Amino acid sequence: MSKISINELNYNDADFKARLGGFLSMDEVADTDLLSRVDQILADVKKRGDDAVIEYTNRFDRLNVSSISELALKPADFEVSFNKLNDEEKHTLVESAKRIRDYHEKQSFESFEYQDALGNTLGQKVTPIERVGLYAPAGLAPLASSVLMNAIPAKVAGVKDLIMMSPSPDGKVNDFLLGAAHVAQVDELYCIGGAQAIAAFAYGTQSIKKVDKITGPGNAYVATAKQKVFGAVGIDMVAGPSEILVICDGKTDPDWIAMDMFSQAEHDADAQSILVTQDAMFAKAVIASMEKLIDEMPRHEIIKQSLKDRGLVIVVDNDEQAIEVGNIVAAEHVEISVEDTQKFVDGIHHAGAMFVGRYSAEALGDYAAGPNHVLPTSGTTRFSSPLSVYDFQKRTSIINCSQNGAKEVAKLAESFGYSEGLQAHAKSAAYRK
Repeated sequence: MSKISINELNYNDADFKARLGGFLSMDEVADTDLLSRVDQILADVKKRGDDAVIEYTNRFDRLNVSSISELALKPADFEVSFNKLNDEEKHTLVESAKRIRDYHEKQSFESFEYQDALGNTLGQKVTPIERVGLYAPAGLAPLASSVLMNAIPAKVAGVKDLIMMSPSPDGKVNDFLLGAAHVAQVDELYCIGGAQAIAAFAYGTQSIKKVDKITGPGNAYVATAKQKVFGAVGIDMVAGPSEILVICDGKTDPDWIAMDMFSQAEHDADAQSILVTQDAMFAKAVIASMEKLIDEMPRHEIIKQSLKDRGLVIVVDNDEQAIEVGNIVAAEHVEISVEDTQKFVDGIHHAGAMFVGRYSAEALGDYAAGPNHVLPTSGTTRFSSPLSVYDFQKRTSIINCSQNGAKEVAKLAESFGYSEGLQAHAKSAAYRK
C-alpha cells in the first residue's frame, strides 16, 4: 500500500487551470465560537486591563500570579537564559543573528530634501516606529528564529522600545527563545500569550504601555486578535498556511526535493507543497523518494495529510509553462532548482522569496541565510513583500513653501478647490496669493 498520496496535474489537461485554482483556494469557514471568544477577551482586556490579562493568563497557562510584574522579564533575564545554552546553541544564535543583521542593514529608506524652481523646499523625513510589540509562540515548537527575524530588522530600523510577549505554560520558559531575545536586543518581555497578549499590546493596561505596531506569528487566537485590533495599531501581515513551489529540471537529487517539500508540509495539514517539472519520470522519482523517507519524519502524519489534501506534482512541457504556473501560484517560497536559473528569476514576478540553484534549500532561509522568513502567503505575493526594515519605519512628507512658491502653487490649489466644491480649501490657498 502506498504511503504517500499526492495530487498530480498536467499542464495540457483541458481543465488544468481550473483544477489548479481549486487546489490554491482555501475555503475559510469562520469559527464563530473562536471569533466570539477573541472578541470577549479583547473587550475584557480593554475594559479591565491588568486584571483581565492576569485572569486569562492564569487560566490558559495554568499559572497563579497576582500581578503583571510577576510575568515581566528584563534583558538581564534573557542573558541568564543565553548563558545556560551550550556552545553550539550560542553559536547558532549569534551567527544567525549576524547574518540576518548584515542583510537587513542593507535596507533603508532615506530622508531627502530638494528645492523646486519656485524656491519651495520639499522632502521626506524617515523616522522609526517608536514602540513595537513582538509576539513569539512558545510550546511544542518555540520559534526562536522568529524572534530574530522580527526583532533584528526592528532594531536596525531604530525602534526604541521592542516589547515581546510569549506565554510560559506552567511557568516554564524556553532558554533558547530567551537567548534569541538576548541576541536580538529585545528590551522587555512579558510571559503572556494568546489574544490577551495582543489586546495588551493594542490597548495597553495599567502596567503595559500600548505599542504602535504588532508583529510575529501565533495560533488562531493570536492571528484573529491581530486582525481585529488592526487600526488601533499596525500589524505586519495576516499569514496563511506555509507554501513551497519547487521548479526542477529533473537533475537535482530527488531525495533533496522530496525533503524540501516535506519541510513545508510538516508545518500543518493546510500547508502546501508543489513540484513543477518537465520530466515526468523525475516526478515519479520524487514521489518514490517521499515513500522512502516519510517514515523518518516524526511529523509524518501531518506531512501525509498535507500532501494528500493540498500537495501537487505538476508536469509541464517547457520553461515558459513552468514560469506561468509559478506566477499563477504566487507562492511564499519558490525554489528554482534548474540549470538556467536567471530565466526563472526574471520570469517569475510573484514570490515571497526565491531560493536559486540546487543548493539553496528553503530551510536555509528559514533560519540563517539572512533575508527575512516572514513572508506573504495565499497569493498575496502579488502585492506584498517580506518583513523588512521598511516595516518599522514611517515616512513624513515635508513642504516648506517660499512666498513666491506659495503664490504660484496656490493658483493650482485654488482651482482644484473650486472644481471639487471645497470652497474653504480654495480660499485658504488664495489667501497666500
